[in-house]
Amino acid sequence: MRSRIHNKMCLSRALLTGWVLLLVQVLCLEAVPISMDKTKVHVPEKREPEEPPAASVDTGLHYDRYLREVIDFLEKDQHFREKLHNTDMEDIKQGKLAKELDFVSHHVRTKLDELKRQEVNRLRTLIKAKQDLEGGNDIAVDHQALLKQFEYLNHNNPHTFEVDDLDRLIKSATNDLENFDKDRHEEFKQYEMTKDHDRREHLKTLDDDERKKEEEHYDELKKKHADHPKVNHPGSQNQLKEVWEEADGLDPEDFDPKTFFNLHDSNGDGYFDEQELEALFTKELEKIYDPTNEEDDMVEMEEERLRMREHVMNEVDSNNDRLVSLDEFLVATKKKEFLEPDSWETLEQNQAYTDEEMREFEDHLVQQEQDLSEKSFDLQKQRDDLEKQQEQLNAQKIELQQAVEHMERLKSQKIEPPPEVHVEGNAIPEVQAVDNQLHHEQEAQQPEPHFEPQDPQNTLQEHHEQQHQNLAQQGLPQARHDLPPGHQEAAQGLHNVP
Repeated sequence: MRSRIHNKMCLSRALLTGWVLLLVQVLCLEAVPISMDKTKVHVPEKREPEEPPAASVDTGLHYDRYLREVIDFLEKDQHFREKLHNTDMEDIKQGKLAKELDFVSHHVRTKLDELKRQEVNRLRTLIKAKQDLEGGNDIAVDHQALLKQFEYLNHNNPHTFEVDDLDRLIKSATNDLENFDKDRHEEFKQYEMTKDHDRREHLKTLDDDERKKEEEHYDELKKKHADHPKVNHPGSQNQLKEVWEEADGLDPEDFDPKTFFNLHDSNGDGYFDEQELEALFTKELEKIYDPTNEEDDMVEMEEERLRMREHVMNEVDSNNDRLVSLDEFLVATKKKEFLEPDSWETLEQNQAYTDEEMREFEDHLVQQEQDLSEKSFDLQKQRDDLEKQQEQLNAQKIELQQAVEHMERLKSQKIEPPPEVHVEGNAIPEVQAVDNQLHHEQEAQQPEPHFEPQDPQNTLQEHHEQQHQNLAQQGLPQARHDLPPGHQEAAQGLHNVP
């Protein structure tokens, strides 16, 4: 059986298939009078409508709350309700009903304006939040341009609810909900092809013996699933009588279409919506699917339920409003298809996809795998390039560090110039000490020259000239006039020493 959540979702989609359909239901809240033997089954003479709580009515549309609130306030206007009663479904879809918005009360129009402003603000908040999540916090957001993607309201006028807004809302909701079943079928087809593809790929990984055992097990599960009681044609007399007897606990000989309709119109609105119809097929589905059985797939069960509901809608819903009224139901019970239906082919007898679709699906998977492989190769190449660049940057960083350390060593080894020495009195300046030190070093490094007997005066003069040349080579002052101020007098004093 379906979960309670699934029931609520189906009910919600049914009630808001086209928002105007819900209004039609509201106009027909009184239960249909029933002629029956009250001694056999007790049915209240008058039933009050039991509308589901607003919180449970959820179409799954992202603008569901806005849609429901607009419906609630339009229902409160008597003029609009009367026009709706006299307008057929095609005129509603073509936008003729939307023009009646100009004649609703001022209070309703004011509230609709407020609802639209709230919805626009909600959309802007969602857009801003999406931008923030994508890292665009500092990027200016053009809300007006982005609002164009929301077709169910007029974004050019964010302040007032106009005829165009109602027309857009009707068409968007109708289109989105009508495509819901189509999307479900497509998702199921993809599910089945993926399941079959995965099974085949798994078989390729096995050896011959294991593959044979796996295929035998698969065939056994298929046979067990197909071995179930006969499934009645959905919406047929036999199928409804079985519900009447097993679910309602009534005598099948006393089956009465009007009584049956009233018993299973769970919200008392005078219509079978999609959820109420699908509930009628639970007994048939239990014949085929059991959640405790390995061979039974619950995803397939929901697809089977959808197929049954669509079939009944196509046979019974004459005005295509996705609701079955009492009159439509009674007309259908008099048709040959209701009394003498054909056998119902279940899913195992109707493969969800063709061989051509399966080939296209597998080709698409192969192409996806190739694309992913190419992307993986490109990403790996980019990673290798980045690693090489990182290595180069690390090498450059090391060279730079070494250069800086070398410069620091050179700077620390640089010889500072000797400080200036002030001579007082007869003190010998530091430059004379340097001169004497250099003189002794040169004498130690050079062999002692052989002097011929010469004039002492000339020898002394030559000695001084040789000393001056040595000082010049060392970059030291050669004569008194080369000394800094204050040192010349000291040098003169040295020459005067006997």
